[in-house]
Amino acid sequence: MRTKIIIIAIIAIAGGISYWSFDLSRPSVTLPTPSEGRQVQDFVNQTFADNREVNLDSPQQEDDHEESNNDNKVLSAEFGCTGPKDSDFDCYQEYYKSIVVEQGIAHAFSDLRERYEENGYVRSQCHPLTHVIGNEAAKKFADVGEAYAVADSFCWSGYHHGVLEGIIGRIGLAKLESQMNEICRSLAEKDRYSFDHYNCVHGLGHGVMAISDNDLFKSLEKCDVVTDSWERTSCWSGAFMENVIFDNKYHYSKFLKPEDPVYPCNAVGEQYKSTCYLMQTSYMLKVTNGDFAKVFDLCGSIEENHRNTCYQSLGRDVSGRSLSNVAQTKAGCGLGKTLDQRTFCIIGAVKDFISYLHDDARAKELCAVLEEKSVQDTCYQTTESYYSTF
Repeated sequence: MRTKIIIIAIIAIAGGISYWSFDLSRPSVTLPTPSEGRQVQDFVNQTFADNREVNLDSPQQEDDHEESNNDNKVLSAEFGCTGPKDSDFDCYQEYYKSIVVEQGIAHAFSDLRERYEENGYVRSQCHPLTHVIGNEAAKKFADVGEAYAVADSFCWSGYHHGVLEGIIGRIGLAKLESQMNEICRSLAEKDRYSFDHYNCVHGLGHGVMAISDNDLFKSLEKCDVVTDSWERTSCWSGAFMENVIFDNKYHYSKFLKPEDPVYPCNAVGEQYKSTCYLMQTSYMLKVTNGDFAKVFDLCGSIEENHRNTCYQSLGRDVSGRSLSNVAQTKAGCGLGKTLDQRTFCIIGAVKDFISYLHDDARAKELCAVLEEKSVQDTCYQTTESYYSTF
């Protein structure tokens, strides 16, 4: 079966998206990968309507990232997002909010998983829809720790981000600055630099954007209040990710420019640039209609000390847009004109393979088919070191 779908990164962003690309390690700390796999990554890619055809019947491309424990999943009968509303985000938003209120968080995710398998629009908006579930769920809990205790990381931890959006909205902009270092404290004390800790401080960035009317520069200033450097950078990542995602929810970001695809990364302070470029290639692909060769060129035109970060980010997107297909990923990274472009693209891709699949088997398959010895060696080394963090 050939199905047109809109492919999401985590970004992602799961980031991961987004942690997967952030070299934010603290002394003696290796950052694990968010279960969203494509935290920056897929998380971002899936919001882009590129209408690429993907063969979902291929074992290379099936979504074996998430295994649901809900054996008796039932689609809610009151679903009304059909016909003229089959691609209406507001309709889906109200639908999943009502399920959380009336039937609970677990049922909302059970329903989402089933619709993900059969509904291309749900696949394309899965991460934003999990934001909706998390935002509504936040109303049920006193703090982040309680909400995360029942978390579901399906579709790259959007639930976690949505929870933070809801909790920050409850705090309010006037009181937010005084609370920025307290919101995630319980998770840091429980397991510092863990998956939940990351998702909380990354989610701060999403939440700050939501409450600041998606003003990126003001949001970065709010993140700067966070005293821990790792938490602060993670907060930046959430703000940059939300900037890209927001541009695809029937709104336009004031801080993205089709005529200047690397903006705002070329306008922010040096301390923000690496985090920005880890997100930006997904937008760069959007405005170039998925032309990887053009994005390689764009990455090659930015500040020299950030180019490899940009190439690595593009590798994540190559993997994300192909659903971690070995042949397509090899071909995409092979469009790089220089050894650095191809090498760092593969680094980003192989990390995304592992993040997405929670396994190193397909990553090793990718390494095995690479023809340049130095790139292949780097691929295997990255696979071994990155998979060891799981």
